Amino acid sequence: MQKQTKGQKEKVEKVLREFKAGDLKSSGGKVKSRKQAVAIAMSEAGIPRKAPKEGPHDERRNLTDFLQVLRP
Repeated sequence: MQKQTKGQKEKVEKVLREFKAGDLKSSGGKVKSRKQAVAIAMSEAGIPRKAPKEGPHDERRNLTDFLQVLRP
């Protein structure tokens, strides 16, 4: 996962402080779940939720490169 910038860390801290104080609100009202608060914090800070995975095409290419090296 990528490293967070100082601004992103500050944004996450701010949102989680709001959640702990009970002031964090979503479109549906007050946020009650910590997981939801973390999702909101990551969204506002611009942090991707999951790291991009390597696709099957890339895995096949790596395997064929490996096999070509083994062949004499």
